[in-house]
Amino acid sequence: MLTHFKKYQAQTTPHPLELEVSHAKGSYIYDTKGKKHLDFIAGVSACSLGHCHPKVVSAIKNQAEKYLHVMVYGEFILEPALEFCKLLSEKLPENLTTTYLTNSGTEAIEGSLKLARRATKRQEIIYANKAYHGNTMGALSIMGLEERKEAFYPLIPDCKSIEFNSEKDLEKITSKTAAVVLETIQGGAGFILPKNDYLHKVRSRCNEVGALLILDEIQPGFGRTGKLFGFEHFGIVPDILTIGKGMGGGMPIGAFVASEQLMKLLSHNPKLGHITTFGGNPVIAAAALATLKEITETDLISQTLQKEQLFRKLLVHPLIKEIRGKGLMLAILMDSPEIASEVILTCKKEGLLLFWLLFETKAIRITPPLTISETEIEEGCQTILNTLDQIQANN
Repeated sequence: MLTHFKKYQAQTTPHPLELEVSHAKGSYIYDTKGKKHLDFIAGVSACSLGHCHPKVVSAIKNQAEKYLHVMVYGEFILEPALEFCKLLSEKLPENLTTTYLTNSGTEAIEGSLKLARRATKRQEIIYANKAYHGNTMGALSIMGLEERKEAFYPLIPDCKSIEFNSEKDLEKITSKTAAVVLETIQGGAGFILPKNDYLHKVRSRCNEVGALLILDEIQPGFGRTGKLFGFEHFGIVPDILTIGKGMGGGMPIGAFVASEQLMKLLSHNPKLGHITTFGGNPVIAAAALATLKEITETDLISQTLQKEQLFRKLLVHPLIKEIRGKGLMLAILMDSPEIASEVILTCKKEGLLLFWLLFETKAIRITPPLTISETEIEEGCQTILNTLDQIQANN
């Protein structure tokens, strides 16, 4: 199977983890040899309710028996998609009422950039250094690491970077700026939180010059930080919200959300300002609706902050320099990329799944399902500590 995997399926890295999956349930993934692996990755923050959550699976099965894809986005009224958008609107601030469902987070970013240019009639997009918003051409144009972009030049023009958390750089946001796009919490950069009311200052500057603020909540959203959305921690509201990953309970979905007035701009001059065949797919929307209900109708969000404290209490070791992030979006910082990789690969052998971050090579990702139990957290942390002891002893 491994030979076929490398021959027939396009690879994203020279050295994939190559775990042959048999099935997955709750916080565990089982390989084809019968070994179980405690999952501290959750599909890179996507499996918010763990693997094969019964309510998500039931929603998928029930909808699959009614109808699958029936029409391109926005023409027919599909109950799961409509009910999801309505419930989401009830949970968001009043200026975020209308949702455009997409196939992924990166498509949500593409749609939000188009909407910002359409609304402001400006071209310039401001983004942050070390930002990650996806890999399609528009999203790649606002990726904050040039060496990951060079092979694909030329990209979209008039995209300019600022330093995240730099108040001085806010001067670069001007009357030429269509939108400022920021991750509420920078992901690939190392789970960097905004400091010193930074988001408030960005919001004020955007208001001052007439630029739109787009917040990327593709990773922090849907309860991962201890609020339904990360921006709720910081007391500001974006003009456009982009979401994805955890919203589908393991199914592929994204969306961008704005006011009804803004969203109407995509319906004329030109018509079909953004169009997608499979966005709002009823089966996937049913999974998203079940996921949103479970997250908001239980105490999972409040549990997330308690579980964060348990991780921070347990993960104390001389080789751990810092733990960044919020809720169950955590990054362990080591002294070197080599130690981080050794921890990740050794823990995999011991039945614990960890992963890297995109740009911060000294970091170890901890983004387990929100449903993970305290016992499972203790089990995984002990594996990490044992591995660190072993590394320390060998050095």
